Amino acid sequence: MAYHDSQPVVLVFDFGAQYAQLIARRVREARVYSEIVPFDITAEEVVRKSPAAIILSGGPASVYAEGAPHLDPAVLELGIPILGFCYGIQEMALQLGGEIPRTDVGEYGFAELTVTEPACRLLDNVPETSQVWMSHRDSVGTVPTGFVVTAKTGTTAVAAMENAEKNLYATQFHPEVAHTEYGQQIIRNFLHEIADIPANWTMLNIIEETVDAVRAQVGTDRVICGLSGGVDSSVVAALLHRAIGDQLTCIFVDHGMLRLDEAEQVVHAFRDNFHVNLVHVEAEERYLTLLAGVNDPEQKRRIIGEEFWKVFFEEAEKLEGVKWLAQGTLYPDVIESGSKHAAKIKSHHNLIPFPEGVHFDLIEPLKALFKDEVRAVGSELGLPDEIVHRQPFPGPGLAVRIIGDITHEKLEKLRRADAIVREEIGEWDVDREVWQYFAVLPDIKSVGVMGDERTYENPIIIRAVASADAMTADWA
Repeated sequence: MAYHDSQPVVLVFDFGAQYAQLIARRVREARVYSEIVPFDITAEEVVRKSPAAIILSGGPASVYAEGAPHLDPAVLELGIPILGFCYGIQEMALQLGGEIPRTDVGEYGFAELTVTEPACRLLDNVPETSQVWMSHRDSVGTVPTGFVVTAKTGTTAVAAMENAEKNLYATQFHPEVAHTEYGQQIIRNFLHEIADIPANWTMLNIIEETVDAVRAQVGTDRVICGLSGGVDSSVVAALLHRAIGDQLTCIFVDHGMLRLDEAEQVVHAFRDNFHVNLVHVEAEERYLTLLAGVNDPEQKRRIIGEEFWKVFFEEAEKLEGVKWLAQGTLYPDVIESGSKHAAKIKSHHNLIPFPEGVHFDLIEPLKALFKDEVRAVGSELGLPDEIVHRQPFPGPGLAVRIIGDITHEKLEKLRRADAIVREEIGEWDVDREVWQYFAVLPDIKSVGVMGDERTYENPIIIRAVASADAMTADWA
């Protein structure tokens, strides 16, 4: 199911860069749709995708290293506007006959860029000198025939190059990172001025195209959606309800491990405000029985995930004529699932274990979107701020923020503590600046003072991180 067929697409070739998703995000910030593809995609496959432009990402390897990633050389001959970053400039130069001297001296961190070719369209509206971010060891020594050097730094003679006639452009620095002062301007220049792509990847267009695609795919069939109280499932439900109305039924399995008042907010928003067909299952006691004495966090995840689907399918089987199951898959999930080299960090609680004899076709209306785009779509659909800007929250809920076994008393203690943390951060008016903040209840006790008397109770750990796109984060 494609929700973007009418959109021009920019393909981001992933050479193993930590910034590949960030490049895709920066393209979308310029209101152009982007997709990440593997570096070894063939020229024939590229032609079938019919991209409006291509960006070659950076990467950790040397172009001379054994097993280094290399693109299909025919891609550079397709006439499609191409922009390379870091490893991308070296790969472009290598494939087209340039020279990349081997060196043991790298350039990492901030550098001062000097524009040497003022007429360069890629660097239009970039001052003669500006700050950029470098992270490389090798660099281009001699540009390929037909190319000109358009910028340099104190240690890198070829900081940018271009062959305007063939629509080939490249930078040794990273325009996609915030440290590069005019990075987004460079990306916009490439997309809008060089590739001539209109800026029409907007939330309104996304909603309209998705609604049309859902209606075409579903027809008159019935759809079920599992509501968790989180942003993703809430936006899926609101989007589907706009598309198909009463053909949608949402099942909200309340496992008793949500934050303070969240269950009530979900029911109020969808049953009372949006008038969605909603099945609310209160299952706290069922979960607590299964979790009694369980300390291992991975085992908690497994139990909660398996039981969610048991409860969900019990309710789903009571409904007649359901063909589709809606899933809140996001674009980073799609990328992660397709990765050849991703290591398993923790189990994913969104995998669907269909019971024997039960099957629904999947519908994933958010699978082309990043997290911040999902929030923007939710706001455009009219979801309340307390849902759209809800803190990221794991499916297993407070269970994985309690170290040790789970009890009703511990849940209530952590629920109140978490509410206080969120209230205080809200009082300081930084709740939108800090991406994620929450309380943790450890399985230890500590001496303290309460009411001028000694106390020996569980401490509360507070964690807060900052992120703009749910892909990279730092301590807040």
